[in-house]
Amino acid sequence: MMKTVLIYYPFSLVAERNSGSKLRPYEMHQAFLRWGAKEGVDVLLIAGTSAEREKQFQELRSQGKLDDVWFCYMENQTIPFWLTDPGHRPQRPFVDRDVLRYLKGRNVPIGVFYRDVYWKFPDLYPLRGWKKAAMQMMYRWEERFYERYCDVIFLPSLEMGTYVAIRRPMVDLPPGGKQKPFQRFGTAKQPLNAIYVGGINNADYGLLLLLEAIRLANRRKPLVSLTVVCRKDEYERQPLAVKEELAALQVRVEHVSGEALDRLYAEMDFAFIPRRRSEYNDFSVPVKLVDYLSSGLPIVATACSAQKRLIEADGYGVICDDNPSSMAEAIAKMADMLEECRLRIARTFMAKHSWEARVEKVKETLVGGLR
Repeated sequence: MMKTVLIYYPFSLVAERNSGSKLRPYEMHQAFLRWGAKEGVDVLLIAGTSAEREKQFQELRSQGKLDDVWFCYMENQTIPFWLTDPGHRPQRPFVDRDVLRYLKGRNVPIGVFYRDVYWKFPDLYPLRGWKKAAMQMMYRWEERFYERYCDVIFLPSLEMGTYVAIRRPMVDLPPGGKQKPFQRFGTAKQPLNAIYVGGINNADYGLLLLLEAIRLANRRKPLVSLTVVCRKDEYERQPLAVKEELAALQVRVEHVSGEALDRLYAEMDFAFIPRRRSEYNDFSVPVKLVDYLSSGLPIVATACSAQKRLIEADGYGVICDDNPSSMAEAIAKMADMLEECRLRIARTFMAKHSWEARVEKVKETLVGGLR
């Protein structure tokens, strides 16, 4: 008899996947479908508005398709799941409880990917006053909900577990990688081509740190040529002094995404994650980390704990302190280690860190780890 797995998303999947919170549920669902086709497992999905979820649940239940579910994988959103309907007004506020109570009554192992705890950091959470207090109360209710109904809490990193008040086993499940159609081959030549993709409108992102490191690294001879990919509006809002520094260092600035970005990756030798260390950055895992590695690019990154652990575990790059001199030294070290890092990425990254590998980890955790 074919096994059945349920994916439960208390939100709607969207066509425009321009952030990690929108990309991840889609990629995990697609990876589950590929895994299910290969392993002979029927993968069911309940997602959408609360009214749509209730309808799907009742239909699957009446058809007997939920009688013997092997395990259930769930994800939350960046807002409490009761508020994911249009206008943040729940049409069916009890449907999530009904679904998980039904599964728990049938001893189905349930794991939820708990996405973020930014609401616990006053500097990051924008709401103020009574709205903030009300939302934080709802977030705490959500934590209690998962403690009651879920067996395992999946997190972007183990480091985030310190901030999650859910008394359940916690397992890291970082973003996954995808094989890119364009890869760079051949021996790199100096000056090396390096890329930074991300935000430039916040000091924590580390653009100024990166620019000063490039200046130091190229002081004696041109060692690295930098390309920065960012949103056009963020670039246009930069102070004149920053634009002049970009020009003085001959930094190439692009505003591309999708296939155009993949083609740009294929021109590069390595990539940067220059984030400043902070309590939050120490446990967050940037999606661009796996994006770079999916394109075969070694990484020079600051020593934020979670990204440091992932990069160092398999020798995928060079770690530095969040200051220009340390990053300049890391650039010089990368020039010597580049081919070695590229080889390690080619040999192990997709096997260990693809979206399919993430699905396997979910299965092993919920089925192998609990039974």
